[in-house]
Amino acid sequence: MKRQLLGIDIGTSACKVAVFDEEGKVLAQANRPYRVYYPQSGWAEQNPEEWWEAICDAVREVLSEESVNAELIKGIGVDGQSWSAIPVDENGSVLHNTPIWMDTRARYLCERVKEEIGADEIFRVAGNDFLPSYVTPKLLWFKEERPEIFQKTSKFLQSNSYIVMKLTGEMSQEYSQCYGLHFFHMEKRTYDSALAEKMGLSPELMPKLYACDEIVGSVTKEAAEKTGLKAGTPVVAGGLDAACGALGAGVYRPGETQEQGGQAGGMSICTDRALSHKALILGTHVVPGLWLLQGGTVGGGGTLKWFRQELGSGLSFDELTAEAARVSPGSDGVLFLPYMAGERSPVWNPDAKGVFYGLSFDKTRGHMIRAVLEGVAFSLEHNLRTAAETGISVDSLNAMGGASNSVLWTQIKADVTGKTIRVPSSDTATTLGAAILAGVGCGLYGSYDEAVGRTIRITRVQEPNPQNKAVYDRAMERYLRLYEDLKEGFSV
Repeated sequence: MKRQLLGIDIGTSACKVAVFDEEGKVLAQANRPYRVYYPQSGWAEQNPEEWWEAICDAVREVLSEESVNAELIKGIGVDGQSWSAIPVDENGSVLHNTPIWMDTRARYLCERVKEEIGADEIFRVAGNDFLPSYVTPKLLWFKEERPEIFQKTSKFLQSNSYIVMKLTGEMSQEYSQCYGLHFFHMEKRTYDSALAEKMGLSPELMPKLYACDEIVGSVTKEAAEKTGLKAGTPVVAGGLDAACGALGAGVYRPGETQEQGGQAGGMSICTDRALSHKALILGTHVVPGLWLLQGGTVGGGGTLKWFRQELGSGLSFDELTAEAARVSPGSDGVLFLPYMAGERSPVWNPDAKGVFYGLSFDKTRGHMIRAVLEGVAFSLEHNLRTAAETGISVDSLNAMGGASNSVLWTQIKADVTGKTIRVPSSDTATTLGAAILAGVGCGLYGSYDEAVGRTIRITRVQEPNPQNKAVYDRAMERYLRLYEDLKEGFSV
């Protein structure tokens, strides 16, 4: 039998686990949900121990498949959601739930720090604005609001580094998640101790830095008993979910772009230099020597999931999109702002709200569904337009995530953006990217060229429709104007 690789993804609503053969074929996959806690307005937390329990269950399920053999798994890669701040003691025990990427509790600290240090100085080092979703403000929040936790903390971990620690017993910090730390110099790829000191922090709060494909350790006996994995299986540091998703969608060379259609939305443009924009997100790619200029939106597949739960009357996603397909492009004037938990790039407004606009007695549920699909596409276009201000040119997008399975939604995105969209053969791009890191790190592949060439195949290409593009260009201007007209009222 062929050698195998395991990819683990710590998403916002669930973990996903998949086993691949050397050619990128999915041999088995499983997922397990877990909770997001909202203890106060603007707060969003998760319990990392619940991630671990869910992952153990999912790993045991995939290992029960006849096509999978723990003896044949040659490496494990872990990717995870961004901007966690998991305080652990010297034994690796979690001291507090982690604020996640949707959490904006540190808003007041951001304004103070930017005034004291200077927003431009922070941006010069980090390549990112100092905003509450990032890791640094959360570290400061722990220091100020939970000093007893901060004092007990040995290290702060990211989502993937926490699971790597549970598998290997070793603490790590890999480069792709460093973009959440504003004292990480994005161009030099090293910590800026002077800036950290000005913030009242220290790089010592973070574990040792690892390349994303670097082996951190191997599966311990205890982890093997919990998961069914073979003790001694190598585990690489892994990376940010969006970056692993970009790799798993075949985006690993400058100029290539990934479009994300998971719970959240957005895009990642691969560059060979640290090209920043204050309204976007800059991070290092999981592939060495490259960066990703990213747009991360709250509104992705989660918007349709919400609609289905609250207004979908038990219909499947396919039945919902079939209703949307009967409505003309532009939804006959119905617009949807997909800001269901505030919004990240490029507006960066934690007070932003989801909005349906243009409803009347002649509108149907299908109009609302199509407006949801189009609203997410407009948020993608908003980020692409913002990225174009840096001089970056994007011709095509490689789609990933569950939304890429919808031909209609993919076509809407192609029409709105005017870009060709290429869809790889599997919607497991994120776990595949993590597995590729493991394959390169363990020597299963000699290079990223080999890994991508062997594992990723494009099975569907959708071209923009010029007539629909003209309709959407007009709707896009109304979408942008609607936000501008409403934004002051969002904070009331």
